[in-house]
Amino acid sequence: MTVHILALVGSLRAGSHNRQLAETAVRLAPEGVGIEVYEGLADLPFYNEDLDVEGAVPAAATALREATLRADAVLLFSPEYNGTIPAVLKNAVDWLSRPYGVGALKGKPLAVIGTAFGQYGGVWAQDEARKAARIAGAAVLEDLTLSVPGSVTRFAETHPADDAEVTARLGEVLAGLSASVTAPAGV
Repeated sequence: MTVHILALVGSLRAGSHNRQLAETAVRLAPEGVGIEVYEGLADLPFYNEDLDVEGAVPAAATALREATLRADAVLLFSPEYNGTIPAVLKNAVDWLSRPYGVGALKGKPLAVIGTAFGQYGGVWAQDEARKAARIAGAAVLEDLTLSVPGSVTRFAETHPADDAEVTARLGEVLAGLSASVTAPAGV
């Protein structure tokens, strides 16, 4: 069985350290685990119930929902913008939370990690992302965390893939997330 993890990156910037962290996750995926970095978040309109009408849902929202439904688990990469979750990531969670009670995140194992410039590595944003995902119906894995502080200086000359501490901790998160999918029910 191959475990399919969908990665959603909360930064649209081309040189984003969170994007680099997601690319590192793809490279570090354990055997039997495939990670897909989702590319369509920039195309999502802001969530609006007037747009979320059966038969008229925007194509970008439908594509995100379908990709999430195909995944066995979800991994959110969250930077921290002004002490909280970036709008692009919150918007994705909002689209995935609908239709109410049966959204694409319902029961889906999910972890939140990331890096940020501040001394705590985006912990506030990651906590907010976990809260939003939990309310949206995801099975948030609270113990799978990775908050890398000082991203601007730490990764100024080094890619996250070349940082031994980051790759070791990221490997633990990936192992835990994939194990949450393959564990027998009730364990």
